[in-house]
Amino acid sequence: MFSRSALAATNPVRRLTFEHTHTGERLAVEYAHGDAYLPDALASVNRLLRDFRTGEVHDIDKGLLDLLHGLTALTETTRPFQVISGYRSPATNATLRQRSEGVASGSLHMRGMAIDIRLADVPLAKLRKAALAAGRGGVGYYPASDFVHVDTGRVRQW
Repeated sequence: MFSRSALAATNPVRRLTFEHTHTGERLAVEYAHGDAYLPDALASVNRLLRDFRTGEVHDIDKGLLDLLHGLTALTETTRPFQVISGYRSPATNATLRQRSEGVASGSLHMRGMAIDIRLADVPLAKLRKAALAAGRGGVGYYPASDFVHVDTGRVRQW
């Protein structure tokens, strides 16, 4: 497990890289320096992780970004997070829920607290193991769909 203060102390500059699988957009961003989050960087992350179906932008939980930053270190990846789904509007979530029983009615995606990801240079099972080791929230493993869900809700796994 790692805390926000431990991250800030051990790595004063926190960076993330993303590649959105649906929009093709890429982002490399320094989102925090020490305990200070950078508003312009957070706005860029919010925009990239928007509901790509509706264009709706929502604030992404800073703890989720810190979780991803921690996963970068735990997996030793050198590649961007491939984003399958970030924020989802309630309307999008309802539509997806009609199509799949695997979509929760109260999904944390609707609160900017969840993301579905993979890493090109890390086996999916290793990414899942790292997310579980982080102990920071929920971890869903979807090998048939080739992604891992991570969120900053209560610690649980499926």
